[in-house]
Amino acid sequence: MRAQLAAVLGKGAATLSRATGRGDGSVIGGRVALKVEPELLAKLARGRRLTLVSATNGKTTTTRLIASALRELGEIATNEHGANMPTGHITALANAPDARNAVLEVDEKYLPQVLRDTSPAVVVLMNLSRDQMDRASEINLLAKKWRDALRRSEAHVVANADDPLVAWAGLGARHATWVAAGQRWKEDSWCCPECGGHLKREPDPHWECPECGLSRPETSWAVDNENDTIIDSNGQPMRLELGLPGDANRANAAVAVATAAAYGIHPKQSLPRLREIRSVAGRYTSVVTDGVEVRLLLAKNPAGWLESFAVLSQPHVPVILSVNAQIPDGKDTSWLWDVDYTVLRGRRVFVMGERRTDLALRLETDGVPFQVADTVADVVSHVKAEQSGITQIDVIANYTAFQQIRAAYGRVQ
Repeated sequence: MRAQLAAVLGKGAATLSRATGRGDGSVIGGRVALKVEPELLAKLARGRRLTLVSATNGKTTTTRLIASALRELGEIATNEHGANMPTGHITALANAPDARNAVLEVDEKYLPQVLRDTSPAVVVLMNLSRDQMDRASEINLLAKKWRDALRRSEAHVVANADDPLVAWAGLGARHATWVAAGQRWKEDSWCCPECGGHLKREPDPHWECPECGLSRPETSWAVDNENDTIIDSNGQPMRLELGLPGDANRANAAVAVATAAAYGIHPKQSLPRLREIRSVAGRYTSVVTDGVEVRLLLAKNPAGWLESFAVLSQPHVPVILSVNAQIPDGKDTSWLWDVDYTVLRGRRVFVMGERRTDLALRLETDGVPFQVADTVADVVSHVKAEQSGITQIDVIANYTAFQQIRAAYGRVQ
């Protein structure tokens, strides 16, 4: 009875939040429900087959992809638009009480706790890199917490073998499916997570530790970016042809297809569903402002910015960079110095956001000319006045800056 009351009150709080324009209600609904029943997450998860998805980058997109694939089995409970802490998980499960399957994005810091409370069937791990260092653990400590939690779990792990930290954590599980999903950003994984020795990382993607013998697990799934294919566990290549751009999303899709296969869904069934997705919670969405297509990209740490640079439009297309440093972003902006901005030389660059001066200094140091702006609309007007024929602008923003821009366009999906 207490759990039912908690769920009802949580839904009421969420509805009120949406009605008053405070937000989508995912977080406040869960908070209210937890006050009434502290063990509500465990109770709502009972009797369901859950998949938990965690990573530093790409977990929202991968959650959406997996949820779409698993809809082959019927209704899915999911938080595929974010709210990746226990409050959001409670809201997602409470909103779909009859769903026997669930896919939950989990903040990497909360994964051990959620793993303990929900007893998932599958845990998906994709990458680990520095992110929000003022609130999260060093990633080596985080990987150890993942590993220890998985040792106590019966969950089947689907993990990226190419990331040494993720692989080491996943090796703690009793059952695992390994995916060769790639790792563009390697600056956080040159040392062995087992013994601290220097990893040998050639030829790519192989890695191993000469001192303790830890090495890349043998993979059963792989992504082939050059040919836009995935290779399944039987060695058969299949075309991806995604609506989402870039190598990172090919990797996300490979992990999603491997996860669906763990549920007994063949790639021929899951891939068509993945191809239908063209944006995720505003990411990769294009909106039109004064006749100019504005494409929105989210990047919140060095690894994410590297992936965003890889999917920028042609060099003649201007790019807006926007950075805030609010609590969800992390107050510390020193990570900007880990990003190589020289790739932007030759482009027309604008800087925005609450920490635009930090970003401007970083660009100046890398010899990248820039202009300061207040809003996307201002940039569009300025560019149209000076650059005839411009039809597109790319925007790369960190979390709260992205949400502010997205809200200005009606929280585009």
